[in-house]
This record gives sequence, structure tokens and C-alpha cells, in this order.
Amino acid sequence: MRITGGSWLGLQIDVPSGLDVRPTPDKVRQAIFNSLGARVENARVLELFAGSGALSLESLSRGATNALCIEKSAKHANFIRDNARRANLTSSVLDARVQDAFTALAQLAVAGRQFDLILADPPYGEKNVGRRSASFAQQMFDDVHLPALLAPDGLWMLGHTKRDTLEVTAAWTETRLLKHGDTIIRFFQRASAAE
Repeated sequence: MRITGGSWLGLQIDVPSGLDVRPTPDKVRQAIFNSLGARVENARVLELFAGSGALSLESLSRGATNALCIEKSAKHANFIRDNARRANLTSSVLDARVQDAFTALAQLAVAGRQFDLILADPPYGEKNVGRRSASFAQQMFDDVHLPALLAPDGLWMLGHTKRDTLEVTAAWTETRLLKHGDTIIRFFQRASAAE
């Protein structure tokens, strides 16, 4: 995998091996960041289910101010730190925290943190015909802390599989949808910000 744009275009990103990680493919990342455009510049970024940290690295390459990666696996978080070192980034610019995403959301909300971009491409859920999704993507919609973490004019990007039918809660207004094969990328603002 490589950075697809910005000052580190072409920089190699190391990715953990195995079936327990599904990095966002280069073409999908490129589509995401082409869609975001100038919104990335000077943004404070939160990446949930960070894996290799590719979305944060791509953000920083394209002008984001700093990024916080939340990754439950210590092994995967070490890949994020190694990738950050390869780009000569300090922990004040790219920080990797080993923690459950939903625990982190609660703690960051209590601390009063806010982000201009929240990026999440969590492990995919099952096909859920005739029942409400139990996926991480749906759990993010249901999380009471997530809206408070997004700056008033901020954007939340969520990746999920098309077989996972999600219920968008009242806290969110969808602004854009991209489709790439089995992957759906959706962009949301806080409902109060979209009014």
C-alpha cells in the first residue's frame, strides 16, 4: 500500500498481515480524499479502527494538522508507529492509542476533544436482512459520544459493506455517498450543523 496524494505521494505503508485486518484499498482512499478536497487542510483528525493508520497518514500527507489513531490491537498500533516514523512524524502529529474505539469515544468526549474529520472504516458486519445491524458501523451511529467529538462544521466518514444495512440515527445528516465494489463510503455532518 502507498500514500495516494499530497507531500508523501508514493510513500510505502506497511500493513499487518492476516485476515483480522482489512486496510482501505489505495483506490478507495484516493476517492475518499479526492471527495474531501480542501477539507483536509489544517484538519484535526480522529481515525477509529485505525489498523495501519493509512487514513491518518493520507490526511497528514494532504495537509491535516494532526491525527489520533485508535486501534485495539497493540500489534497493529506498532505498524502505525512504524509508518509514522517512516514519514518522520512525531507523536504530537500522529499519535496511536491502543484502546477499544467505543471506550476511546467516551473518554475523548469527557475530555472535551473535537475533531474536524473523523474517519472510520471498521471491520465489516454480516448481511442483516430482516433485522437491525449489530456491526461496528451501526454501533457508531448508536454511540452517544460520537456527535460531540465532531466539530460543528466537521465531517464523519464511515466505510461499510453494502450488505450491511444501517439505520442512520437522528444525530446525523448524510452529505455524500460513494460506492466502490462491495465498499460504501458515506459522509455525515451533525444534524444540527446541517440545518
